[in-house]
Amino acid sequence: MKKKIFEGAAVAIITPFKGEHAEYVDFDALGELIDHQIKNGTDAIVVCGSTGEASTMPDDEHLSVIEYTVNKTAGRVPVIAGAGSNDTRHAVKLSERAQALGADAILSVTPYYNKTTQAGLYEHYKIIAESVSVPVILYNVPGRTNLNIEPATYARLCEIPNINAVKECNLMQIPETVRLCGDELNLYSGEDGYVHFLMSAGGLGVISVVSNIAPGYMSEMVHTYLNGDIAKAWKMQVDVYELVKALFCEVNPIPVKEAANMLGFHAGKCRMPLVGMSDAGKQRLHTAIENFKKIGGIR
Repeated sequence: MKKKIFEGAAVAIITPFKGEHAEYVDFDALGELIDHQIKNGTDAIVVCGSTGEASTMPDDEHLSVIEYTVNKTAGRVPVIAGAGSNDTRHAVKLSERAQALGADAILSVTPYYNKTTQAGLYEHYKIIAESVSVPVILYNVPGRTNLNIEPATYARLCEIPNINAVKECNLMQIPETVRLCGDELNLYSGEDGYVHFLMSAGGLGVISVVSNIAPGYMSEMVHTYLNGDIAKAWKMQVDVYELVKALFCEVNPIPVKEAANMLGFHAGKCRMPLVGMSDAGKQRLHTAIENFKKIGGIR
């Protein structure tokens, strides 16, 4: 059995920007978000992922955000650094630097646009894993990359000692993955709306967008399940679903940044080509937030 990087809910943290065109990282605001997350029970921080808009960050900025997050977190919870790329050499470079900066693990998305075969996926991840000693979390998100890691490929990859886990967004293949990999591949949900289903397959938690605004709730939901109160955890999953749908009614992270701004955080704008949220989307999001507040979901 491979060591757990974390159990519970890790926040896929937004990157606050400032400037008319979101030109600069707002490190003060990022620090406030990190402290808020830890104070309110988040179990780990995932930085420079999709929700953190890493795809619009040049390497020096990307690495500076990882470094700041590691230093600000100061060992209070694990820091997992997004270090993926559709260029294997680039992914290796980012992974090596993230490890040198003190990240506890890396999150590595499947190659996008150019994509590859299943054999190519194996070689891609093998090279990345062998370049570092920290745990590697695979990130399988076919809706963004148009590429799926098949269960048979997981079975090969989990034989590599530091390929530790997967953030899985293709929940339909979980039974086959569990059958082939057993406890040699830890499972984290990449979908806030379906965490309960992954937990029933032995999952350890979620890498969560919702945790940006409700870290305590999402962590409690997972730990409630892990502690054996399945019925309560299921009710919590149902109760958060309206908010989940609102946070994904437009392209992530547009709604979650809008939500953070609504709640008084200084999230700033998204970087182009992401634009501001529509008026209809804002109203839907506002309603969902207010309804979630009524049940004590936002603390």
